[in-house]
Amino acid sequence: MADYDKYYKTEDLFGEPYPELIDFFKSYEPKGKLIDLGCGQGRDSIPLARLGYEVTGIDNSKIGIAQMINKSDNEHLNITGLVGDIYAYDRYQDFDIVLLDSMFHFEKRDKEKETNLIDKIAKRIKNDGLICICIQNTGTKVKMLKETIKNTKLNFDILNDSYLIYRYEDKESGHKSETGYCIYVVKKK
Repeated sequence: MADYDKYYKTEDLFGEPYPELIDFFKSYEPKGKLIDLGCGQGRDSIPLARLGYEVTGIDNSKIGIAQMINKSDNEHLNITGLVGDIYAYDRYQDFDIVLLDSMFHFEKRDKEKETNLIDKIAKRIKNDGLICICIQNTGTKVKMLKETIKNTKLNFDILNDSYLIYRYEDKESGHKSETGYCIYVVKKK
């Protein structure tokens, strides 16, 4: 059982997507093919498919993928769900946009595999392809993300470098939190 399978018994565990993220993609053209790495229950994939993106979501949680596909099927959305390891996936050249929402933490034990994943995505995504990363604005995470992209030695235009506050509420336990996030979107030249 994947780690999140037990949490995803609660539908829509993480609530709605960041409005700022959806607003960016609402106005972005062309819509194109998007892969949502670590898509979970489809918090971002579903609203992006509603906007006209052709979405592939990949996550290691069978429960999360099943919930996303069920919603997608009910709404007749263009979403493909894959159960798998985002670190093993490597077909980024097939997509116009790669989205990673809350996937990087740059903790000591994960830093190498996370930076290697960013490097792999940057090298394989086609020219004019977007990499969109939403990351907590705590400690040095945002700085490390930007340095990792710079260290790819590839040319990118920065399309979005904005900050937001994510408000989370677990209705079952009553737990509430607010966390600062950065939405960082780059386009490969």
